[in-house]
Amino acid sequence: MYKKQLTWQRIVCLAAVAVSALVFIYALGIMTDLYDGLYYLIKDERYPEMDMIQGARIYYDMQPFNKQFSSFSIYMLLLSGLLFITNTHNRRKYYIGNAVSTGLFVVGSVSLSIWAHSQISAFKHQFLTTIDFAAYKKLIDDAIAQQKPLAAKYIDSTFWFDAHYVVFGLVLLVCVFLICNFLWKMQLMKKEAELIAQGKDVEA
Repeated sequence: MYKKQLTWQRIVCLAAVAVSALVFIYALGIMTDLYDGLYYLIKDERYPEMDMIQGARIYYDMQPFNKQFSSFSIYMLLLSGLLFITNTHNRRKYYIGNAVSTGLFVVGSVSLSIWAHSQISAFKHQFLTTIDFAAYKKLIDDAIAQQKPLAAKYIDSTFWFDAHYVVFGLVLLVCVFLICNFLWKMQLMKKEAELIAQGKDVEA
């Protein structure tokens, strides 16, 4: 049984690193559509007569959140690395360091998921309700028709907002697996101690 558990804990710890990397990549990409679509409409010195599209400043509004989110995603990566520093991925018996590293990753990841979800959901609502999409599309279409070198693109997709459900769903799933792995390990350690106390052989 220990061999199966050891294999499982390696997989779970690697999954923790993988989802942490995914969160970091997501943090880098979440502003992509807003930059491509709205950044150039906030202020364009080449066309001073061009009115700013209503709601376009969501790009600037999200900047403080995005900086924090990027920083927190790096902390999450460091916490996933702590699992390996404490040998949580391959240790036959867990000690206080393994409990601490597991707990820190789970608490940090769940906290980040809840915080980021609330922030991203609010910004998605702002994106959908404050931008004048009709004027936005007309502006882009007119620029194309007049062959003006306008860098902005018309984007009304909420892909980057919606993707957080998948990203943080995977994060929470890995947290559940880490908790289950820890409880399984504690159960096996307890059984092993009982067998040793009875003078019986311990199953590999």
